[in-house]
Amino acid sequence: MTDAAGRVRTNVRRLSGSGREPGVDLARGLAVLGMLAAHLLDIDAFSLADPDTWLDVVNGRSSILFAVLAGVSIALLTGGTRPVTGAVLRTARARLAVRAAGLWALGILLILTGVPVYVILPAYAILFLIALPLLRLGPAPLFATAAGILLVMPFAQALLDGLPVWDGEAGASVALLIGWAYPFPLWAGFLVLGLAVGRVDFSDTRMSALMVAAGGGISMIAYGVGGLMAPRMPSGAPDDYLGQVTSVLPHSGGVPEVVGGAGFALAVLGLCVLVCRTPATVVLFPLRATGSMPLTAYTLQILVWAGWALLALGETGDLSGFRALHPFWPIAVSVVIACTLWAMFLGRGPLEGLLMRLSRWLAPSRPAVTPSPDR
Repeated sequence: MTDAAGRVRTNVRRLSGSGREPGVDLARGLAVLGMLAAHLLDIDAFSLADPDTWLDVVNGRSSILFAVLAGVSIALLTGGTRPVTGAVLRTARARLAVRAAGLWALGILLILTGVPVYVILPAYAILFLIALPLLRLGPAPLFATAAGILLVMPFAQALLDGLPVWDGEAGASVALLIGWAYPFPLWAGFLVLGLAVGRVDFSDTRMSALMVAAGGGISMIAYGVGGLMAPRMPSGAPDDYLGQVTSVLPHSGGVPEVVGGAGFALAVLGLCVLVCRTPATVVLFPLRATGSMPLTAYTLQILVWAGWALLALGETGDLSGFRALHPFWPIAVSVVIACTLWAMFLGRGPLEGLLMRLSRWLAPSRPAVTPSPDR
């Protein structure tokens, strides 16, 4: 009993220790549950005058937050405010490449469940590879690169989406394999933004407050301008070039949508860091535990969805039929409880631990070589 209690105390302290930022875990937990809500809840388009629609913030923005946090995590894994160099950097790049391969393989397995969602993991894997040559850069060039991608790439993305390569079953298969629902040429901007954030001391209270203010301001301006230029169309996403580029609709890839989503992600992360500086961090431990193992939580919710749908409906692909079962809260609560218990009693998430061990095995650290006197 004493050993078990000691293990729980150690694991709980691990999620609040000096080597970990609780606010990042909280933001990850919100992103994972937000993506589940976007899939399973029938939410009307956002209207400031109608509080019943405010939950629409999860649509599109949850996955953007998830991508930004991927960049933050990569930055923290590679030195944070002091990027690693030399042999350590080469090892880190090799291990990230192994993680990317693991994420891609897991993503394909989740796609094969037939659950009607665009699995983000294949795109995530490609974004990890895109990050590899950027790991030496400091915050200033990273912020500039992220801004350039997010402001320029929507104009190219609208053209890329219209290429005939996506036509037919073969094109649809290619899109699934590379996660084109989250197109990496554009979504690289979110990852690079996260890298930039991870290269500054965002845990500092003033920096976190600046992220909230700047991110919130950018988001409101972007969505406001986008709303004036391209009013929401009930029939769906715009099919003309100018309409797509100026769209604010979730996953449209328009300039206002991606810039607004990036600002939203900055504000949420900054707010989560600030909240975790208060006693509320104790109450939020279950969400932080979920965010400490985002890959496990994301995978678990899709597997639970697949199993439940198969038992209740006889198939996994009927989205409207599954939504009619009101599954969001049972799945969300179950995933949070499972992650909390695992974090308390066993520590690191199972899939996170597996990827860590695999990357260390395939890309072991090379001991520093001391030159001999005759060299």
